[in-house]
This record gives sequence, structure tokens and C-alpha cells, in this order.
Amino acid sequence: MQYVQDCVCVSHTCSHFALACVRVLALTRRVFLIPYVLFIFLGGIPRFFLEIALGQFMKAGSINVWNIAPLFKGLGYASMVIVFFCNTYYIMVLAWGFYYFIKSFNSTLPWSTCDNPWNTENCIETFRHDDCQNGTIGNSTFGNLTCEELADGRSPIIEFWENKVLNISDGLDEPGVINWELMLCLMAVWVMVYFCVWKGVKSTGKIVYVTATFPYVVLIILLVRGVTLPGAYDGIMYYVKPDWSKLGEAQVWIDAGTQIFFSYAIGLGALTALGSYNRFNNDCYKDAFVLAFINSGTSFFSGFVVFSILGFMASEQGVDISKVAESGPGLAFIAYPKAVSMMPVAPVWAALFFIMLLLLGLDSQFVGVEGFVTGILDLFPGKYYMRYQREIAVAICCLLCFIIDLSMVTQGGMYVFQLFDYYSASGMTLLWQAFWECVVVAWVYGADRFMDDIARMIGYRPFPWIKWCWSFITPCVCMGIFLFHLLNYKPLTYNNVYVYPWWGEVIGWCLALSSMLCIPVSLVYKLAGAKGTFRERWENLTKPVWGAHHLEYMAPDTDIKSLASLSPGTEENKVIIFESVM
Repeated sequence: MQYVQDCVCVSHTCSHFALACVRVLALTRRVFLIPYVLFIFLGGIPRFFLEIALGQFMKAGSINVWNIAPLFKGLGYASMVIVFFCNTYYIMVLAWGFYYFIKSFNSTLPWSTCDNPWNTENCIETFRHDDCQNGTIGNSTFGNLTCEELADGRSPIIEFWENKVLNISDGLDEPGVINWELMLCLMAVWVMVYFCVWKGVKSTGKIVYVTATFPYVVLIILLVRGVTLPGAYDGIMYYVKPDWSKLGEAQVWIDAGTQIFFSYAIGLGALTALGSYNRFNNDCYKDAFVLAFINSGTSFFSGFVVFSILGFMASEQGVDISKVAESGPGLAFIAYPKAVSMMPVAPVWAALFFIMLLLLGLDSQFVGVEGFVTGILDLFPGKYYMRYQREIAVAICCLLCFIIDLSMVTQGGMYVFQLFDYYSASGMTLLWQAFWECVVVAWVYGADRFMDDIARMIGYRPFPWIKWCWSFITPCVCMGIFLFHLLNYKPLTYNNVYVYPWWGEVIGWCLALSSMLCIPVSLVYKLAGAKGTFRERWENLTKPVWGAHHLEYMAPDTDIKSLASLSPGTEENKVIIFESVM
């Protein structure tokens, strides 16, 4: 149960709640549910199952797990780079959430009024479009406003986010000064993460029982409040009503596939690390389906919460729902605060929501850090063990990430954050990683061979559809979406207005290539350093390096060397379940 909750946390990161709705917003009215569900079974579940089964079978982190085909150990290094970047920039969502949590302890929420120093003359607390008659509207705070002026009005929630929290500058080339309040919040959440991770999964196991379930209680409460707001029905209809003409657009299918790989945390190595802590005989096949249902179900459910609120905001401002909140990570800090500000005793609800966001984020963050630290420590053999090495490794990881994060708490920090989000752990890098993982397991190690290994673990063979997905469907889906992204690449923008400079894009591509090149560079390096003909090098470098634990579950009359030589079609490789000899 603890393992299932850990996986829920890593795939349902707080950024997933904040950013998934933005992707859904782009997919809405495009019958996204059809391609979304299809890609769950063609890519999401097979890849999810592959990662946790691989970690459980090899009993290793994201690097040493590729001892199953040592030539492709670059896959492990690539996933370590990706999860490091994720750990670095996703924690900013926690820092923002913690900042909002602190600001919630006021009798009047600071984002609910227009009488603050950061508000502009365009700030309007209540948009009364129905009263806009004869070209004027009364407003007790700002005097009489024309309808044209009303159209340019801005919500105090948006101004609090942009002018107070971010204090955003005009571009990436204007970093500005550090927001010291935000920096202290960032430091506080990193300290929390450290003490959640420093003793390993045993010290954090009990935490997930609260942090993985509490967010659902708050989401249900917010949904009940959201559906009672005026305009909520229109927002929900916008969310679920299909526009069948969009089903033929390639972009709809591409976006749905990208969302699946993003929300399932595929290619990060965290699922592999969590799987390595399982019992060898744990039924990870069943777990994969349960977790997929929880993951996608939560995404779909949270969409109702968000769009009921967006419908209200659109009704209040008299604009289309798609224009209420700009796409970006700020959506969770605009839509949700708006909901809690409409509730009785608003500060209490605000504090409740942001403590939920903080707990959920901490849970997901320490799972990501756990995956990274596990992979690093796996590189050091037991003879190099030193006291407190885990605590030291976690401290170095957290400190290094914090130093990089300082660039994201400046006035230009949002531009840096979006640069990391768009390139370092984007759909493109995850799709590249997912493609090669499927190819290595299915074609280098052997799909049938790995299915036999899974049967040794769980006691039965998974449905053949899983093998077909690993071998053909999922790699084709991954590479197809990857090529579409590459051919239709567009320069990065912020809020569809600010276009990043060329050197900013160069930095972004360096972040992306730092993980993507690990695979081919490592492969070429290993082949060049080996001896013999190309065939001999290939055979030697793709021979699995087994761990001692494999002997416990293999045939008593076979040894580790013979295990590597078994071929899928031989009689000796028939699936036999052996009782533990420990």
C-alpha cells in the first residue's frame, strides 16, 4: 500500500495539478478524452509497468537497472539528468505555494482586494458586465468606468501573482533583484525535503498515508463550492463537450500523447527507484493498472474543479473561458485562490488549500530526490560505504538544487522556470527516453525474455498486448510524437506575448541535449573502448550483469552465467515458478 501511495505521489506531483489543467485547456473542445484514453493503453500503462517491473526485477536505481543491457547504461544517466532538472525547478511550485500559505494568515486575503501597493489602476474587484448600460458602470472604488475601460480590467488575483509574487521583469535579459521573501520560502521547503529524504524510504513511508490522501478531500470540497458558483455549468460544459471536427487534427493526438507521458512521470527514473524497494514477488502488473486509474482519474476529476472555477471567472469578466487565465504554471495560483476567496471564512480555506498543495508537493519532491540519490549511491560499491553517506549525498543534492533555484526567485525567475520546464524535462526529452527504453528491453534484451522474468516474479505472464506495445506500438507512438514536436518546433514564448531571445533558446536546447545525448555518447564510448569484432563487442556489452538476488528465484540447478545464455525459444527457458530458497 505504501508503495502504491509513493507512486501516486511521484506521478501526481503538485506541478501536475498546476500544469495538467493548462494542457487540458489546450485540448478541451478537441475531444481530448478519446485520444487520451487510447494513449493510456498504447503508451501510458505499458511504459509505466515497464519501469516499475524493471526496477523490481533488477533491485537497483535508475542507473544500475540498465545492467540488464550494460551497453545502454546511458539511459540511466539520461534519466538522472532529467530527474535532477525536475527536482530543481518543480520545487518552485512548492515555494510559491508556501508563500501563498503564509499570506493566507490575514483577516482579508491580499489577492482579493485592489487597495494594495502592487495593484494598478486597471484592477477591478467585481466585474459587473450585466450592469454595463449606456456606456458606463459604477464602481465605488475607482469611480465611473466605461465599458472599454472595463474590458481592460484586471483581477486582483492576477495582479497579486504577477506584480507581488513574481514581480516579473520585461524579459530573460532583465533578471532584476532577488525576492527575499520567496527565497526564504524556497529555503524552507528544501529543508523540509531534506529531512523527509535523509533517512530513506523507511523514514518517509508513514508520511505518504496523509499527504497522498489529504489532497483528495480538499479537491472534493473545492468542487462542491465550485459547482455552486454562477457560470460553473458553462465552464464544465466547455471541459466535457466535444467538438468532433477537431478529432481529425494531428495536434490533438500529439497533445494527448504528450500529456500521458508527462503526467505518468515516465522516463524520470523515480518509478524504477520505487520499484526496486518492492518485494521480488510483488504483483507490479496489477499495481500498474491501479496506479494508472488513480493517475488519470485524478487528472480528469481535477479538471472539473478547475473549469467550474474558470467558468465563474469568465462569467464574472464577460469573456471566453480560454481567455480567463493565461496558459502557464500560474493557473493553479489564479483559479484556486479565486475559489477560496469566494468562500465564507476565506483565509481558513486558503490555508487549507495551500497546505494541501505543500504536502502534495513535498511528497512528490522527496520521491524525486529519493530516485536521484538512490541512483547516485548505487554507483558506489559496498566497499566504499561510509557512515552518513546517504545524509551527505542528500545534503549535496539539495544544496546544489537550491543554488540553481536562486535564479528563479529573481524578477526574471519565471522566464528561467519556463525555460527549464519547456526544455529540460519537456515532452521531447521524455519521449526520446521512453523510445529507447522500449527498444532496449524489447529488442536488445528481448521482450519474451523479460516477460518470462516478470512471470518468475508475479507468478503469471502478463497479457501479450503488453509485449506488443513494448515491441512495436509504444516505440512508434513515442517516435511519431517526438518527430512531430521536432518538425513543428516553435520558439518559446511567455503568455504568448514575450518571445525568448536566441541565446535563451540556445540555453534551453543545451538543457534538453544534456540528457538526450547521454544515450548515443555512452553507447559509442563503450563500443569504442571494447575489444574484438563489432559482433563480439555487441554480445559482450549486451550480456546482463546479474545481481546475487536473482539466484534466489531462478532454478536451483542453474547459475548466473547460464541465465544470461538462455534464449526465449529454448526448453530451458519455460516459465517455472520457484519457491524462495532463502
